[in-house]
Order: sequence, then C-alpha cells, then structure tokens
Amino acid sequence: MHSDPAEIKKSVRSYITVFVMLMVFTILTVTAASFHFAVPMAITVALIIAVMKGSMVAGVFMHLSNEKKAIYGALLLTLAFFIVLLFVPLFTMMDHIGVAK
Repeated sequence: MHSDPAEIKKSVRSYITVFVMLMVFTILTVTAASFHFAVPMAITVALIIAVMKGSMVAGVFMHLSNEKKAIYGALLLTLAFFIVLLFVPLFTMMDHIGVAK
C-alpha cells in the first residue's frame, strides 16, 4: 500500500538520493565549465550531464521507473534518436566535400 510506513520511507530515501545526485551533477557541470573544452567537446559533456540529470528526474519524480516496458521502449527510442542527431553534425563537419585541397 502507499500508506505503508516502509514504502513511504523508501520513497523519501529515493527522493533524497536523487536530490544529492542532482547536486553532484550540478557541481560537475560548474566544474566542467571551468575546463574550457573545445565547443564540440563542451556540448557533448553538457548533453551527457543533462541526460543523466533528466533521466534521474524522469525516473523518480515522474515515476517512470515503475512503469511498463512501453515507457522504457519509448525512452530507448528517444535515446537512439538523440545519439543519431548528436553525431550527424559531427560527421558533416568531417567531410571535405567542396573544400579546396
């Protein structure tokens, strides 16, 4: 049941864990910003950190970690498209079509 004290304690523990991890990733974001990476690397690092933070929020606060396989399938499909869209600009930057030699 939802009113079971053990279940409530477990929920509070997961919320506190996510809060602490969000603070850790926020500190990691600020630290990564001070390294002054090249722009493509900075974007990649920022997106990885954002995906980690977003997945924690979605999994716990939106209760997606308790949902059915369809939710996980949709999340994996979103991740696949995200990865494709992340690397397509990188591949277009590496081609040398129309560049004088």
